[in-house]
Amino acid sequence: MPAQDSRPIQQSPPWRALEAHHKEISQQKIADFFVSDPQRFERFSLQAAELYFDYSKHLINTETLDLLLDLAEASDIQSSIAAMFSGEKINNTEQRPVLHTALRSPGNSSDAEQAVQSTLDKMQTFTEQVQNGNWTGFTGKAITDVVNIGIGGSDLGPAMVYTALSPFHASAIRCHFVSNVDPAHLQQTLADLDPASTLFIVASKTFTTLETLQNAQAARRWVLSRASETDLPRHFVAVSSNIEKAAEFGISPDNIFPMWDWVGGRYSLWSAIGLPIALGTSMETFRELLAGAHSMDEHFRHAELKENIPVLMALLSIWYANFFHAETQVILPYAQNLQLLPAFLQQLEMESLGKSVHRDGTKLELDSGSLVWGSAGTNGQHSFHQLLHQGTHLVPADFIACARSLAGETGQHQHLLANCFAQSQSLMQGKSFDEAKQELLSQGMSKEEAAALAPHKVISGNKPSSTILLQELKPKALGSLIAAYEHKVFAQSIVLDINAFDQWGVELGKVLSLDLFKAISKSGKCGDFDASTNGLINFCKQFS
Repeated sequence: MPAQDSRPIQQSPPWRALEAHHKEISQQKIADFFVSDPQRFERFSLQAAELYFDYSKHLINTETLDLLLDLAEASDIQSSIAAMFSGEKINNTEQRPVLHTALRSPGNSSDAEQAVQSTLDKMQTFTEQVQNGNWTGFTGKAITDVVNIGIGGSDLGPAMVYTALSPFHASAIRCHFVSNVDPAHLQQTLADLDPASTLFIVASKTFTTLETLQNAQAARRWVLSRASETDLPRHFVAVSSNIEKAAEFGISPDNIFPMWDWVGGRYSLWSAIGLPIALGTSMETFRELLAGAHSMDEHFRHAELKENIPVLMALLSIWYANFFHAETQVILPYAQNLQLLPAFLQQLEMESLGKSVHRDGTKLELDSGSLVWGSAGTNGQHSFHQLLHQGTHLVPADFIACARSLAGETGQHQHLLANCFAQSQSLMQGKSFDEAKQELLSQGMSKEEAAALAPHKVISGNKPSSTILLQELKPKALGSLIAAYEHKVFAQSIVLDINAFDQWGVELGKVLSLDLFKAISKSGKCGDFDASTNGLINFCKQFS
């Protein structure tokens, strides 16, 4: 990536200007901006690549936006975007390019694009064989259930998309997702399945991930309880770069779909990691998902910064995290089929932005990323929305909704939309003491009673939110939505000068768990670690 100014970003003129500007604008009200500017919605909303993005309910004005865009320009963001698309090794700690965008490119010119098209063709052939009943299990039965065994990006992405695209599910195939090394996860999944008609996808780039291999070995034993070793290739395929390890497991090399080191796990659902999406819907549906993502890629790559949805999303996150010191961000999809989206975005944002050093290894003196959480609306309204409205925390919110429901029931869907819009409106407007008191008086309370109760009904308001609208939750729109968040994260990392594509923090616990497993599984009292760890191990040994 292009070298940034040698000064820390917080010493740059745009950052200093934002600090001064924050002192002024933090005393203003979002609702007042709409009063003073009747065209505010039109000025602060955009439509691109299957999405309508409304960011008018933020504590920003045109000056704020100009200063944030100056910050982006100071980081030379456009050159960094170009560097990613051209295949430069922007993952500098692992010396790798970052080319998940090539996974959804319709081109066939670069080596990466050619490898992708070849893999898509292989996926299509395999998907059609399984869905047509030509791929059978060891008794000749057609496959009815597919179990994806993976973890992290090899689980969250495909599971989220498969759930989101429920209306497009294939009638003959059911998909299941197993990730946790807790044996209960696999056992409960297999309880109602038949080994003779179950196909497993083992998704692991290195074919060494502990959780995935433990579950894969347990699944292997389950199949072998009814079948023979020679039957395994009919029931196991893999997505991996380690052909040798997968073959040792019993998977035919012909049934191993490739992964590449230029695709990180949390960006991999567009690759053969998405095989359960294709099997559970159709290859046509999967290709439409890719097309939607590609349309957002083109928007991110070519749109001016002031009209670039992912860039604006990134700048807003930096604005609240570093100037208002908001520590969390809530994701509120008002679509039940997007129920797994908050968990997916947790990994995408927190694994990518959870860094404490700059790209050159110097200490990061800023807040790099937010704690991401949320759930599907309207459920959240009856639990944590209370904190959003009356708690003391500032929590910027992303509302996501569909203008039309594929489930029909127009009236019920309109109630859903009304709730979504009401929540963002009430977060902005709030309710003053005088409004609360007058409301209580109109209900027949005495002045004394109303004055006593009114403070409990005050809602401060002035809480920022974005609203992202899809016309319908179809594959192309979903692809655009996911890609927008991917690029938002990258744009944040450019401005903050951090590497969004490594995850060294994940590795330490993996390494430590190996020694701890030995200590837990061997006989005798443990005294090899700190007092707390020893005590926990010795307590569990009483029951093993």
